[in-house]
Amino acid sequence: MSPDSLTRGSVRSAAEVNEQIRALWMRAGGTLSAQERAEYELLVVEWAAAIRSDVIEAA
Repeated sequence: MSPDSLTRGSVRSAAEVNEQIRALWMRAGGTLSAQERAEYELLVVEWAAAIRSDVIEAA
């Protein structure tokens, strides 16, 4: 996942991003490498943006 994808905004739902986060943790066996940690951090930012978008659309 590139940081550029965050500047365009999240096109995936929070549920989709959450599933990718869960899959990352499963693949990593509960301990993230430095590269996996960077991917996780980007995913969390994307997830938070998706959650905010979902809340704004619902309002």
